[in-house]
Amino acid sequence: MKHLLSIEELNAELLNELVDSALKLKTERANPTSLPLTGQTWAMIFTKSSTRTRVSFEVGVRELGGSIMFLSSNDIQLGRGEPIKDTARVLGRMVHGCIIRTFAQQDVSDFSEFGNIPTINALTDEEHPCQILADLLTIKEKLGTWNSKKIVFIGDGDNNMSRSWIWAAKYLGFELVIAAPKSCQPSAEFMNRVNAPNVTLTDDPSLACKDADIINTDVWLSMGQEGQAEKEALFGAYQVNSKLLSQANESHIVLHCLPAYREKEITEEILELHADTIFQQAENRLHAQKAVLLKIAD
Repeated sequence: MKHLLSIEELNAELLNELVDSALKLKTERANPTSLPLTGQTWAMIFTKSSTRTRVSFEVGVRELGGSIMFLSSNDIQLGRGEPIKDTARVLGRMVHGCIIRTFAQQDVSDFSEFGNIPTINALTDEEHPCQILADLLTIKEKLGTWNSKKIVFIGDGDNNMSRSWIWAAKYLGFELVIAAPKSCQPSAEFMNRVNAPNVTLTDDPSLACKDADIINTDVWLSMGQEGQAEKEALFGAYQVNSKLLSQANESHIVLHCLPAYREKEITEEILELHADTIFQQAENRLHAQKAVLLKIAD
């Protein structure tokens, strides 16, 4: 594996391998057995702000022996209109790998092609593969497995998180329900391309949560959509609250990739009730991303 560009480009074997590796790295964090990035310098190009992604990748690269440099798009020529392929050609001659958090999926793909160095998608509008790996790790820790579990994603069904979950469900075979307003559901073209009969779409969040094992939510408006009041107004019935969760299995867990807007997509009560799981999920970004870096360095 040279790059991590999307969950779509992975498979069941790789997903399981990365989650198992992340669990091992987490266990061995205090006593690492190898430093595979020793002597390497990695770049981080971010055109979207971040807390968890930036900190977890900076710590992760350093814990694996490498050096890291953070490059805001405002600080480099990319922010003044230089094509991504030219930036890639330059950095590809100077650094050993690049972690990119941006809007367009094509930018990540182009960088991997023209830079000819390992490239990791740290979030695009299309997918958020590192978050899904962290979420799968959290499910394995909390419930032992995702096999035979019902996972529900509530909110915008046509964002990077929901699309990444759909690809993960295709490869791993668990039941996935996307609960979203009809206008915010994945397109028929996308669903036909995925072709996953174990994924269903509904605009009824209560029905979706019936007997659910994992309830997953995210902000209603993705980064760059702030201020779209008309879209936000569609999600009033999609708040994760105690009434909705009364439909779920008694042993359910709640996930949120953060940041959370309390009393919008999730209530203060429910977030605090499930805070241990949600912040364990946030921590797991570090371990999942270290597993990706380790696999790439292999």
